[in-house]
Amino acid sequence: MPCTWRTLDLWLLLISTVFLVAASTNSSLTDRQQRSSTPPAAANTSLSVRVGTKAVLSCPPVTSTAVQVTTWEITLRDQPACTRAYRRDTNETRAKNCSDETISWDTRHDQNPVLQIDPVAITHDGYYRCEVATPEGNFYQGYHLQVTVPPEATLFRGKNGTVVCRAAAGRPAAQISWTPAGDCDTEEEPLGNDTVTVQSTCLWEDHPVSTVSCSVSHLTGNQSLSIDLNSEDQASSNSKILYISISIAIILIIVGSICLLKLGVCRKCKLKKIEANSVVEEEEMQPYASYTEKNNPLYDTVSKVKQSGVLQNEIDGL
Repeated sequence: MPCTWRTLDLWLLLISTVFLVAASTNSSLTDRQQRSSTPPAAANTSLSVRVGTKAVLSCPPVTSTAVQVTTWEITLRDQPACTRAYRRDTNETRAKNCSDETISWDTRHDQNPVLQIDPVAITHDGYYRCEVATPEGNFYQGYHLQVTVPPEATLFRGKNGTVVCRAAAGRPAAQISWTPAGDCDTEEEPLGNDTVTVQSTCLWEDHPVSTVSCSVSHLTGNQSLSIDLNSEDQASSNSKILYISISIAIILIIVGSICLLKLGVCRKCKLKKIEANSVVEEEEMQPYASYTEKNNPLYDTVSKVKQSGVLQNEIDGL
């Protein structure tokens, strides 16, 4: 009898162990099936795209043969929502409230239902969501698209010994830093096309510096500009010297022209005086010449010779 009861206990223990193993295996299989059939949560991604480039947005990674319907929902600022759908079994595409031709399907949307934007503009800033319908459920992928515009960075001398670093028409606004640090004032100016111009003006009064650099940080890339203040001062002094020299030359030319003009006028006046004096002398000499001609025997002889010649000509004619 003791052996019989002990054998019975062993059998009961073995049977209970088998049931526990079977229950745990069934539970794990059920969990796996539930996890495989449960669609993943919607994934949202922030995406920055440079203006003027091409953007490609993909749907969730699902086997293409299992996809029944693919739908893109596009929500842009101050515009009605646009919907683009593709049905695989009928190979049919539909669009609603979609007027932007730069947003379109890829060339083979039946194999890869991606959305492309070419070229990207500032107005394409918004939210894009792809929904894929399969027999196992619906899968989602969203994109918060931010369009970036690179700023135009310049560095130049300002007024009263200041230096100005400007990042013009950037999106989003750029950040400006200086090396070495100085007494700086930074201003932002929003523009009408959703871009921002940032300008930083610096002055180094406490510690004079020879070279300064400004760094422009932006999502599209960083830029660094430098300026040599000593060379700028030398160039400024050279420009001043050149300006003064040109001014002096112009003044000398004007003064010389005036002097030449006065000399010409004086010469004309002198010539007129000389001519007037000669006329007066001739008029004064005219009575004396007449008197000399009347009282001089030489003039009388000449006149008689002339008269004799006339008489002789008349006789010959007769």
